[in-house]
Amino acid sequence: MRIGLLTEGGYPYATGESGRWCERLVRGLGQHQFDLYSLGGSGTPTPLPPNTRVVRTVGRGASDAAPAHGNLLERTAFGPRAARRAYGRRDRHRFTEAFHRLTAGLCAEDHDAFATGLYALAELARERGGLPGALRSDDAVRALEAACRAAGASRGAAAAGLPDHLAFVEHVERALRPLSLDWYEEEALGAADLCHATAGGTTALPGLLAKRFFGTPLLVTEYGAPLRSHYLSTAGADRSAPLRALLAALHGRLAAEVYGQAALLTPGNAHTRRWQEKCGADRARIRTVHPGMAADRFAEVGEDEESGDPATLVWVGRVEPAKDLIALLHAFAEIRSRQPDARLRIVAVPVREPGAGAYLTHCRGLAAQLFPDEAAGAHAVGENPVTFEELGGPEAPTLEDTYASGAVVVLSSVVEGFPATLVEAMFCARATVSTDVGAVVEIIGGTGLVVPPRNPRALADACLALLRDPERRYRLGAAARARALELFTVEQNLAAFRGIYLELLSHAPVRHRPGDGVPFAHPAEAHVRGSWANQTVNAGTGAPDA
Repeated sequence: MRIGLLTEGGYPYATGESGRWCERLVRGLGQHQFDLYSLGGSGTPTPLPPNTRVVRTVGRGASDAAPAHGNLLERTAFGPRAARRAYGRRDRHRFTEAFHRLTAGLCAEDHDAFATGLYALAELARERGGLPGALRSDDAVRALEAACRAAGASRGAAAAGLPDHLAFVEHVERALRPLSLDWYEEEALGAADLCHATAGGTTALPGLLAKRFFGTPLLVTEYGAPLRSHYLSTAGADRSAPLRALLAALHGRLAAEVYGQAALLTPGNAHTRRWQEKCGADRARIRTVHPGMAADRFAEVGEDEESGDPATLVWVGRVEPAKDLIALLHAFAEIRSRQPDARLRIVAVPVREPGAGAYLTHCRGLAAQLFPDEAAGAHAVGENPVTFEELGGPEAPTLEDTYASGAVVVLSSVVEGFPATLVEAMFCARATVSTDVGAVVEIIGGTGLVVPPRNPRALADACLALLRDPERRYRLGAAARARALELFTVEQNLAAFRGIYLELLSHAPVRHRPGDGVPFAHPAEAHVRGSWANQTVNAGTGAPDA
């Protein structure tokens, strides 16, 4: 089976968890051929297995060059293809009509009009070599303004002014750039038996068009909810209320269309599944598949019940406001007053984003205020009850060493999707205390303690209960490890997708493509390895031909 794997800024260019998941998928399902289509990929790709090749990569700009790589076929960039020809009067009229339908569907909450406009734009782009600046043209702005002023438009859309129209058109141009790609050809996505999008929204848009143009089934895997991420994003905090309403409508309609057209949705947890259902996804076409994580690296720690300081709490993750380290520090002040030998290790995953260190600095300052006597002049390792360390540094060289150093792993977040650190702690047979956010309860399943978010007192009580009861810690840790090995390993993830691929292909219509050859032209034994495999028997003599 030929799989068109759609990624955005991920495999084979990213090294994060999404890239590792894609790599495990393509290596674990070696019987299938994977064609990679990467949106926003940059840098040098990671080595690819023999069953994988990069067919198309879209960089951030026209200056992206194709790195030398045996499995890399082509790199393109947004823009050059779209600039091949200018629109004539007839094409401008087609564009204006299609864009007006799309925006009218956004302003009046008419999903059918949105979908009609979206596919009309896609067909125009495919026929005319892209949308050459049309999405940022005066025609687009006027079509949007007319839709916002039309009868039946929502209150938020009607309140939008010219600055909002201009900003929204610019955002739409970025979101709909996949319409102008040259991926929708017989030798590209047309050759795929199945399109597998590793996220919804813009990432799944090429798969949506492949289904439209070729009837290719679409599988969408989401380990987080893109629409939720859009709502929580702080990037547009300075945007006006009408602009935010228009953007929310755009992302909501696009998500609903992807969920409605996908042959199957595979959310990574029940939390994401609920988001998909709220966006109109059919329950019958949703199959929860937990993300597979490598458990072997934590086996030594998980099998050693005696490891770890019985008075040490461990926190691991990205230091950002959503993790609510402020509540954790206040909770630890309560713990310290009731158990003076308790210690807290905060191990930060390195983040290279601008401004990422501001929250960490704030947390360090709060720790110094909460523990002034112990922090004053205490710079040696082990003297301060709260330590701030970086993963990969001398104190925390690896995740295994970090989890092995403590007795209880704490998660204090106020917002979470699928917290991978919680699963890692379970692989290490560590008892956990977590806040009830995201998919935490689904992951824990009764093998750890769960408390309300933003409640330092409840967090402190739960941590003390485990610090003071070693037998309970061991019992919960063992149960957590057993649960993680049953539900969250790479093997269970691969087994699920192996079955899903075969199921979707069995229901898809058979398509004969040019160059496929004649069915049954070669006998089955020709595919079996052996010295006779490439020989044919001469019908007249019975002797093998050379």
